[in-house]
Amino acid sequence: MDSGKKEISEKRNDSWLGKKSRLKKLIIWLSIDLVAAAVIIGLLLYKPDNYNPAVFDSGNIERGQVSPYLTHELSPQLYNGSQHGEPFDLTVTQEGINEIIAWSGWPKESEGVILSDPAVLFVPGSIVMMGKAVVKGVDFVVTIMVEPKIDDRKYLSLQVSKVKIGAMNITPLAKIIAQKMYEQNREAMSSQVSELQTQIVASLLNDEAFEPVFKIEGRKYLIEKIVIMSEKLILHLVPVSQ
Repeated sequence: MDSGKKEISEKRNDSWLGKKSRLKKLIIWLSIDLVAAAVIIGLLLYKPDNYNPAVFDSGNIERGQVSPYLTHELSPQLYNGSQHGEPFDLTVTQEGINEIIAWSGWPKESEGVILSDPAVLFVPGSIVMMGKAVVKGVDFVVTIMVEPKIDDRKYLSLQVSKVKIGAMNITPLAKIIAQKMYEQNREAMSSQVSELQTQIVASLLNDEAFEPVFKIEGRKYLIEKIVIMSEKLILHLVPVSQ
């Protein structure tokens, strides 16, 4: 009789110890999940130190008004450089491109996402585009790194090398989504914007190379070389036979 009670008691102890062990494991896994969730949220909400959007007074900008840098700096460069039908360099500063973008009208909304506070950085070999995305009241900083490449055919591709939300790298997922968006909206995009704009979008979203030729004062020019250094981008333009 005593041995039977002892056996029952041991089974109860084993059962209690088993439940305690499972509870302990559950608590450990829940803790790991909570820590992982906290880390992911922290990475998504991270604000890069180099994110410094241009400050401007949108209230003083009239609809359709363009940046002074575009009218007083870039346009004269293009006009003067193209007068003799010879190769020339076009220099674009980081400060200037940020002014142009800032004057294009913000915020913008797409698919329920509010985009604002854009910033562009020129770093050696790459163009870094950053901006704030607000989704259901939560702010995220999105970073896109683009590496322009010109191949042996003189075709330009705008290779997206990195996409991040906060500090989290989502490049593979972003490329899959971008290619899907491109396929779904290809016809609509080509009918709404210029051929050059369509080619740029196709290159960014679908890795398509294109011939970077455009007209300046009635003459055609090809972007033969792109040099990106700290805070400056230089385009080497050569005339194309008509």
